Amino acid sequence: MSFLGSIVSKILHPFGGGTTSADAAPANAPAGSTTTAPTESAAAPKPGEPVDVEAVLNGMSAKNSQTLNWRTSIVDLMKLLDIDSSLSARKSLADELHYTGDKEDSATMNVWLHKQVIKKLEENGGKVPADLKD
Repeated sequence: MSFLGSIVSKILHPFGGGTTSADAAPANAPAGSTTTAPTESAAAPKPGEPVDVEAVLNGMSAKNSQTLNWRTSIVDLMKLLDIDSSLSARKSLADELHYTGDKEDSATMNVWLHKQVIKKLEENGGKVPADLKD
């Protein structure tokens, strides 16, 4: 599964099932990247209802031993989801999302990635609060 597909699945479909447009992306996960099973305490949304992205991520963050700023940091968002957040992984995610900027300017790329991931979550059925959008 692609990095974007993993992100979308862990937030919007934590109990499996459901497909997203992100699932169609090519798998670029490097060897050794990890994924985790969904937490059983997360409430499964009713069919047809949007998933509250903020509530899901706040719930995951509350159970995480690290203090992660998932609201603004793509690195912290990926760490929260237990997805490889290395520079090479983020460059692969940038390729998946068709980033055209300079990937050596990681700060600019990271800001762009975070905005695009939030946008993709909304496009795939997530309810995203206004303060997380562009």
